[in-house]
Amino acid sequence: MKGDLLAQRCKAIKLLLTDVDGVLTDGTILVLPDGAEAKSFNVRDGLAIVLAQAAGLKTGLLSGRSAASVAHRAADLKMAVVRQGVRLKGPALLEICAQLGIEPHEVAYVGDDINDLPVFAQVGLSAAPADAPLEVRSEAVMSLSANGGRGCVREFVEAILRARGQWDQALATIGVVLP
Repeated sequence: MKGDLLAQRCKAIKLLLTDVDGVLTDGTILVLPDGAEAKSFNVRDGLAIVLAQAAGLKTGLLSGRSAASVAHRAADLKMAVVRQGVRLKGPALLEICAQLGIEPHEVAYVGDDINDLPVFAQVGLSAAPADAPLEVRSEAVMSLSANGGRGCVREFVEAILRARGQWDQALATIGVVLP
C-alpha cells in the first residue's frame, strides 16, 4: 500500500482490535490435565498494545474461542474490548463499534484465518500475520512479516503509529527516548 493511503487510513483509526489464536499467540492451545487451557503470549505484542493506548487508541480482542488465560491477559493489558466465544465476527464488530460510538472504518484489525475475513471487509485497516493462509493474506490490506504470536501485533502497531507520526511520542509516554 502506498505511504499516503496508509497514512490516511491510519489517521482515522480509533480502535486496534485483534484476534487471539494465531495472532496474539502462535495458535498452539495447551490442554492441561484438568481440561483448562494455557496459551503463550509474546511480550512485544503486549508492549505494542501499551504503545497503542499511549497514542490514544482503544484496544481490544475478538476471538472465536474462550479461555480464562485470554481474559487475564486482556485485563493485564487494560484492553477496552474483550469479546470471546464469538462465532460470527462480522456482526460482533458492528456491535463493538455501536457500543464505542465509532464507525468500522475507524478500526484496525489483525486476524489470521478465514473466520476473520468478514471483519477484514468492514474495517479501515486489516492485517494478517506472515503465517496466515494465502487466502487471508491476500484479502488483508497489510501482510505482515512476523508470524502470529511472534510480534505481528507489534509490527502492525508500529506501522500505524509511524504513519500517524505518533511513534516517538508513544515511546516517550512509556519512558523510552530513542537517539
